Amino acid sequence: MYGFWKPRVLGAWRVPASGPVILAVNHAHNIDGPMLMGTAPRPVHFLIKKEAFVGPLGPFLEGIGQVKVDRDSTDRNAIGNALGVLEQGGVLGIFPEGTRGEGDFASLRAGLAYFAVRSGAPIVPVAVLGTTGRDGREESARRGRLIKALPPLRGRVDVVFGDAFEAGDGSGRRTRTALDEATVRIQGRLTAHLENARRLTGR
Repeated sequence: MYGFWKPRVLGAWRVPASGPVILAVNHAHNIDGPMLMGTAPRPVHFLIKKEAFVGPLGPFLEGIGQVKVDRDSTDRNAIGNALGVLEQGGVLGIFPEGTRGEGDFASLRAGLAYFAVRSGAPIVPVAVLGTTGRDGREESARRGRLIKALPPLRGRVDVVFGDAFEAGDGSGRRTRTALDEATVRIQGRLTAHLENARRLTGR
């Protein structure tokens, strides 16, 4: 990541130095996951769609501890593996929007709330900004792209970590209602962090 682009990492100290933690990342570009893996202060285990585990990339992703998930069904194996990462005190990376979109946390799935409430792990919001090259100051840099699907080479990408927070209400409940309430709380915190990150970076 540092070889092709110019990542600027802000607030990495907010990630707990040890113990289980969930990094909740906005997702506007395919490079967001690798960018976080390359800049986070701790190794990150992402839930990644099974379609990515093809050819030589499959063994590589498995070798660095990424978690394969079938998005078309309730993948209990993936759920168990993800919870295992947290039980072992690791860092689980999740795109709470489920799939690549506008990267604004407008539509959250319940998966993030489930993992957070079930494990008790704190959530650290992460905003990855600049991978789409949409802001006006990067307009001229677009012409320098080697591949249109990638951000401009040597372009600046901001990775902003927010304050850790608990998703649950302290009751320990894991009912559907409790998860729905947790999802609403999570969405509010993630959206607020994204807005703060944009102000901080001028994005």
